[in-house]
Amino acid sequence: MAGVTRVTGAAGRSRRAAGDGAAGGLRRVVPAVCAAALLLTACGGEDGAADVPDGWGTLDTKSLSVGYPESRGYAEQPARERGRANAAVALKVEDGVRTGMVSVQLDFATGVSTAEEAATAAGAGIGLGTTRTATTDVRLAGEESAAQARRIDYTFTSGGEQHTPPAGTPMAGVLIAGVDSHGVPFVTRVNAVRGALSKAELDAFAESVTVK
Repeated sequence: MAGVTRVTGAAGRSRRAAGDGAAGGLRRVVPAVCAAALLLTACGGEDGAADVPDGWGTLDTKSLSVGYPESRGYAEQPARERGRANAAVALKVEDGVRTGMVSVQLDFATGVSTAEEAATAAGAGIGLGTTRTATTDVRLAGEESAAQARRIDYTFTSGGEQHTPPAGTPMAGVLIAGVDSHGVPFVTRVNAVRGALSKAELDAFAESVTVK
């Protein structure tokens, strides 16, 4: 897209992880009207934060917080170990293979001022050979001025590099991209071996985002 001059978080990083998780029970009971609205809007608690399922941890950054399935073996990666492009990462590692990854990138592109532009830049970073299966406008919990965001669902095959699943393994992912209340573009992703996460579990990830 014109105006987007730099994109980080290229295909290699997007293929670096797959995941396995469970949504678990929500910490708060979501009213029926809120449950219906989850198709387009994240519902939160009284403090304005998004609901995070029981048994999940939270990655907290300057621009957003997002849940990850801690009870399923995901653990936050220490800052000294994660890639410089990532503001926060949670990994699941099995027998030396990274079978799950939730990540957050901030200020990952220049010339970006809207959720649409952020999603375009983030989409360019998920790499060749990726198939988008859905693109949806969503509203996040948190700062109302930054609530507009875009969700992209996609599939790809693992390249087998850097401790990822064997080459050719079918993968699936979801990303949420937007711009925070200070004008900083962000993208958060979950990648998983295809079928390891149900649609409900992928939705739980997307609905756990609170923007700042």
